[in-house]
Amino acid sequence: MKKNSFDYVWTDKKRSLFGLPLTFTRYYLTETKFITRTGFLNIDEDEIDLYKITDKKVKYPFFQRLFNCGTIIIYSRDADTPSKEVHCVKNVRKVSELIDKYLNIMRDKYGIRGRDMMAAMYHDHDHDDYDDVGDHDGDY
Repeated sequence: MKKNSFDYVWTDKKRSLFGLPLTFTRYYLTETKFITRTGFLNIDEDEIDLYKITDKKVKYPFFQRLFNCGTIIIYSRDADTPSKEVHCVKNVRKVSELIDKYLNIMRDKYGIRGRDMMAAMYHDHDHDDYDDVGDHDGDY
């Protein structure tokens, strides 16, 4: 991937046990996508459209915390990648907030809220009665 092919909001490498970026996994956040690029000779890229993200979780394992790192687990409605672990990145709280910021921008652009994503999830699992999801105040 060439440096100028996307306008990145954030980028970082997966870090080793000691917080050093010595791996061939790189993460990119654009205004519309989260991209994971792995490999050295054979390169594999995986993209998740931000509006498809349904939830995320931040983990702070002890050894990662020692080096100001953490892991973000992203859950999405992406067919190829229903969950993605963004392993051992620096300033994990700021990265999580950046993902939230651009996720909300994309949801506003497409008119999607958490409630809409939940209804679609129930529909995908062949539940005919997802009235339980509606009629609640607030986003999920």
